[in-house]
Amino acid sequence: MPGLSRRDFLSGAASAGALFSLTGCQAAGPAPGSAAIPAAGLTLPLCGEWLFRTDAEDKGETEAWHSGAQPAEGWETVQVPHTWQVVEETAEYKGPAWYRREFELPVLPAGAVVRVEFEAVYHSAKVWVNGAPVGEHLRKGYTAFTLDLSAVAKPGRNTLAVRVDNSFDKHMLPYDNSYDWTMDGGIYRPVQLLITGSAFIQALAVEALPAADNASAPLEAVLSLHNSAASPAAVTLECRVLDEASGLTVLDLPAASATLEAAATTQVKLPPAVLQAPRLWHFDHPNLYRFQARLLAGGQVMHCQESTFGVRRFEVRGNQFFLNGEPVRLMGVERMAGSHPLYGMAEPLSWIEHDHADMKELNCVFTRVHWQQDRRVLDWCDRHGMMIQLEVPCWGSDTFSHMKGTLEADIMNNGLEQLEEMIVRDRNHPSVVVWGLCNEIGGHDPVAAEFALRMYDRAKELDPARPRSYACNSLQKDPGADVAGKMDFIEWNEYYQSWYKGSQEDVRRNLEEIHAAFPDKPVVISEYGYCECTPRPEQMGGDPKRIEILRGQDAIFREFPWMAGLIFFCYNDYRTIWGDKGEAVLKQRLHGVVDLYGGHKPSYEVLRAESSPVESFGLSGKAADLQASLRLRPGLPAYTLRGYILRWVVYGFGGLPMESHQIELPELAPGQEYHSGLVFSLADPKRVWAEIVRPTGSSVLAAEWKP
Repeated sequence: MPGLSRRDFLSGAASAGALFSLTGCQAAGPAPGSAAIPAAGLTLPLCGEWLFRTDAEDKGETEAWHSGAQPAEGWETVQVPHTWQVVEETAEYKGPAWYRREFELPVLPAGAVVRVEFEAVYHSAKVWVNGAPVGEHLRKGYTAFTLDLSAVAKPGRNTLAVRVDNSFDKHMLPYDNSYDWTMDGGIYRPVQLLITGSAFIQALAVEALPAADNASAPLEAVLSLHNSAASPAAVTLECRVLDEASGLTVLDLPAASATLEAAATTQVKLPPAVLQAPRLWHFDHPNLYRFQARLLAGGQVMHCQESTFGVRRFEVRGNQFFLNGEPVRLMGVERMAGSHPLYGMAEPLSWIEHDHADMKELNCVFTRVHWQQDRRVLDWCDRHGMMIQLEVPCWGSDTFSHMKGTLEADIMNNGLEQLEEMIVRDRNHPSVVVWGLCNEIGGHDPVAAEFALRMYDRAKELDPARPRSYACNSLQKDPGADVAGKMDFIEWNEYYQSWYKGSQEDVRRNLEEIHAAFPDKPVVISEYGYCECTPRPEQMGGDPKRIEILRGQDAIFREFPWMAGLIFFCYNDYRTIWGDKGEAVLKQRLHGVVDLYGGHKPSYEVLRAESSPVESFGLSGKAADLQASLRLRPGLPAYTLRGYILRWVVYGFGGLPMESHQIELPELAPGQEYHSGLVFSLADPKRVWAEIVRPTGSSVLAAEWKP
């Protein structure tokens, strides 16, 4: 295998025939007139044009709107991913709606499996193919699901129909209307067909935690294999690891064999392996590996699957965070997805990249979200270096306050199902460092506490390596009685001077009380900031008030060495069902350092400076002896700088750039200073602009000199 190219490995070039089996796992050629399918399988995108209509009278099923014989009248053409909440006429619509499209299938070998994968539908979906029901995914609006179409899909043209419902619901999370974001209904993330052999890789989990000296990383891989055939199948797995940057194979794993029971899923744990001298994943050095697996039966490749992963260890020790054995104190900002009025939750990749690149310019290395994210968000974070806490969308004490002492089974089960779907799909992402279990549930309530603890235990079973926590807003009184103390670290949504009454002195006092209750745990401020959400005078300070709170409270947070992280809320003004500003598509809350369209407010630059690991940076002296000086923060945020660049541009004639230069900074630890002369040849510079740049390319801080 080491001599195989990536294309050869995934296409099955090393296997005789390299075609799917016609009859289960027996080697055979294609049937007369059948299509030769690549052994890796086929993925056929189903984004693009769909037909769409709302169903306010809920008559679609009765009138068989899922039938291929339905006329086009009453339907409009939309582009999937799609949400109807960004269209003026349907911006406030809650209820069922329908999507329909046709797709083509080639003649497939016998035993081939055809599945459809929806990366998310909000929040309930029922699916039909050619008028026949093929499955449903109910009350889980932010996780992916896959349905088998093999029994009803046919060569040639097929009709796929989806009934979607975004109604408020008291049997799911988020509960009823008890959440502060948008309810965008629709098929709002990508859709694709997956075509494989009768046996295929259903899920792939890879874990590579570096050893204490970071010189090696034991690698563990567990694959979920499904056999759709009516008889058992003897299969072999061939797997290898590639360095993502070079494309070179760095590890060949011993082949593993298994017998798959008929019509069943089997978990196969691969033999132990060790990755030597691994390139570690870090938010400043987001090195990635690619795990590739081939499933063979009867000498034929049935399916190939691959997944990127990183070698890194994020852990809690005492009251500190450690990344790859090094203490880190982190800062960042949360983004509320779905807030651009033109896109809503159906965000294109270009906008996902825009927002996250803008957040990286804010020196965001640690973020949190209120619900499970688009796969493209996590891929971006993996590749550009942004650590993220993913969360089950359990928000608000109203979720539990009506239960009168008994935890309702449907809410508990819905939470566990969403947690498992999130972890199974997203656990390979090195950017995902914390599983968030819930948010602002009222952690003194025994029922809410029971929910959080059961979620904690299940997350630990599914993924023992990652820390788990919940974002708490109930630590203002008797913090020791809150279920927050049972988590791996403490998270507090702190809103003094905004949602909470009080002053900056209350922030300090309350933090000391929290530390006294949990002296051996780190504390993360999982939200803080300022919302212009009511007409009360104290809530009408505008962006200057946001800046005042940001600077004043950061100064207090930095007084305490057990403060491990700060996440400002939030990056953007956001669309929400509770919005008190704007109408229809523009219904929003003013909470961000950018507006709905991404326009920067003055607070953007303040947050950028506050979140920088460089406390001060300036240029001084005369042109012939210009000096750059910088000092790293001793506290929040605090981490070692490696591979950073000092870059400067010299402006001359007409105020135009004439020269550019850069040097690599030495390794700098928190609290250190650095000084360097800036060399250039221009005799009469009009100004010099300089910046410190991360290894990933984003700017940390800038300074300017003028004569």
